[in-house]
Amino acid sequence: MKTLKFKLYTHKRNRYLKRSLNAAGVIYNHAIALHKRYYRIWGQHLSCAKLQKHIAKLRKRNRFWQLVGSQAVQDICQRIEKGYQLFFKNHKQGARPPSFKKVKKYKSFTLKQAGYKFLGGNRLKIGKRVYQFWNSRPIEGIVKTLTIKRTPLGYLFVSVVVDNKTEPTIKAETSRIAGFDFGLKTFLTCSEGFTIESPQFLKQSLSKVRSASKKLSKKLKGSKGREKARLHLVRQYEKVFNCRRDWLEEASTPTYQQI
Repeated sequence: MKTLKFKLYTHKRNRYLKRSLNAAGVIYNHAIALHKRYYRIWGQHLSCAKLQKHIAKLRKRNRFWQLVGSQAVQDICQRIEKGYQLFFKNHKQGARPPSFKKVKKYKSFTLKQAGYKFLGGNRLKIGKRVYQFWNSRPIEGIVKTLTIKRTPLGYLFVSVVVDNKTEPTIKAETSRIAGFDFGLKTFLTCSEGFTIESPQFLKQSLSKVRSASKKLSKKLKGSKGREKARLHLVRQYEKVFNCRRDWLEEASTPTYQQI
């Protein structure tokens, strides 16, 4: 099993997916409210099966909720159930139960077997509409699930979980045993004697992050200028994240070959 991530083309048609994400956020908050109400009245935990059955009835009478597929709604209920089970096991360590989320910041929903279809090339049909994505790598294997994700900047990504049964080819085999030590300033220290220094991308762009943060704090809450400043700050952090990820992928290959 592996996950492939693709970015959708920016298009006005994407507003339909964003509406579906908002609808998924409303369903999620309503399910959380049902859990709290059920415990307050009966003193028991609401089972996932009862929740799915009740949400299915409400969904038939609400057109806005119908923007989210039935399997995606089931996945929302299952995710909430997993969160409560983790809370029951780890509440003594300070774990908290699932809580409400802002609808505009709700990130993703998952389609399992129905609701999507790959049309070949970079075309993907979700519901009744066709979208295009950056086809950066081939999709090999059986597609299990498809997840629509929204970033804080409003970009949309598609995460495809593929069941690839082919075994990975071994690039190199040696009889030697190596030890590694990871750190912050020195990213990797190997027992063979070589080290890899960390670029510290956050430290390099710290002045830009501080400047963007100060501009955000000076803006009036609820104004358009504050929203622009917030997006500018998010872009700065996103650049640091992308630089770290790209550098890690580039640095891992030569390290593996050298060993």
